[in-house]
Amino acid sequence: MNQDWRLGLARRLLILTLCCLLLGLISGHYGWSFTVGLAIYLVITLSQLLHLNNWLKRTHTGEHPPEGFGLWAEVFDKLYQWQRHEQRVRANLQAIIDRVQDSTAALQDAVIVMHQGNLEWCNKAAEHLLGLRAPQDFGQTVTNLVRHPAYKEYFDRGQYQDPLELPSPINDRIYLQFTITRYGDGEYLMLVRDITRLHSLEQMRKDFVANVSHELRTPLTVIVGYLETLLEHADEVNPRWVKPLQRMEQQTERMRHLLEDLLLLTKLETTQYPASNQPVVVTNLLQSIKTDAQSLSSDKGHEFILEAEPDLLFKGSESELRSAFSNLVFNAVKYTPSEGKIYIRWWHDTQGAHLSVQDNGIGIDNKHLPRLTERFYRVDSSRASITGGTGLGLAIVKHVLLRHKGWLEIQSIPGQGSTFICHLPAEHMLIRTPSPTPIRA
Repeated sequence: MNQDWRLGLARRLLILTLCCLLLGLISGHYGWSFTVGLAIYLVITLSQLLHLNNWLKRTHTGEHPPEGFGLWAEVFDKLYQWQRHEQRVRANLQAIIDRVQDSTAALQDAVIVMHQGNLEWCNKAAEHLLGLRAPQDFGQTVTNLVRHPAYKEYFDRGQYQDPLELPSPINDRIYLQFTITRYGDGEYLMLVRDITRLHSLEQMRKDFVANVSHELRTPLTVIVGYLETLLEHADEVNPRWVKPLQRMEQQTERMRHLLEDLLLLTKLETTQYPASNQPVVVTNLLQSIKTDAQSLSSDKGHEFILEAEPDLLFKGSESELRSAFSNLVFNAVKYTPSEGKIYIRWWHDTQGAHLSVQDNGIGIDNKHLPRLTERFYRVDSSRASITGGTGLGLAIVKHVLLRHKGWLEIQSIPGQGSTFICHLPAEHMLIRTPSPTPIRA
């Protein structure tokens, strides 16, 4: 609005006042003169407001503002300018939205936007991969549209660090990978990729590893048998062959452990849930693992501290949990120097049950942590020859926890030690009876 609007308004009021005075001077009735003047001014103002109201109702048609005079002309003009500006902004925003929708529609990956779990928008690929229909399905709960127990559990758990892999709900020969990202207030962006080819290659790899591992067991058993026989009669063997035979026995034993770990890992990967789902007294399990770890430690003089809630049980496979927990404890023994401390703790809170294995060993650099659970990944290749590990221990831990709907957290500082924490869901833990104090040994 023009900066001189106040001056213009004062001028018009002054003119109106002078006219009323002149009319009063002529007629001799000043009161009636001012009343008539104000009435005329009020009628003009109301007529301009009526024109403004009618025009605002028709702004969607792009009609120009009505003719006005004085201050009202400036009001109409300013409102019209604001309206045109808002239309340009709205048009630009709509153009951006259209470009985004066109670009996402061209993607082969499905893009789904959700609010509070309800479908707000999806692209064409979502129709082909998931069977979603736009706009008919908009506003519906996505867990009702993607009907799979694993997807509902994954979405409700709210832990989206790792993607979810499932067959397509409309074609079980298509395998999909779900990745969910949270943003804003209850907003979700879900990307769904077709990984059928990668899944087939992964399945071929698993089958190959399983078959080779089974086939190698027989010749390895024969070799181990002959080596044991030769070493039992070492006094009859040329002395210079004794050391090579002992070395061969060590390497065949390492190979046997490698095959056993490969077979176990294949079993864990090819089934979704544990074979047994019974309450496990984890405290007793940890006591047994601690005893085995002390034997493994032998002359290193490690100090073992076990703190556990004796009445905290967990429903799952005892053999698989033993394999996972023992791998963590035995790794701590291998990579902790003599006289070091290994602290094992089993407890629960509102988030679930937790097992931590902490040591004050050599530690691991942060750049290696994301890849530690990959099979055969080595932080330092020289460690393998020293410790005799297979490189599959943490991969087994990861898969055991996944089968029990848990996950592994790794914290480590080089030179100060490492902490491995197994997080297990609250719905599978059981509290047997209240216990006054935890076990500490």
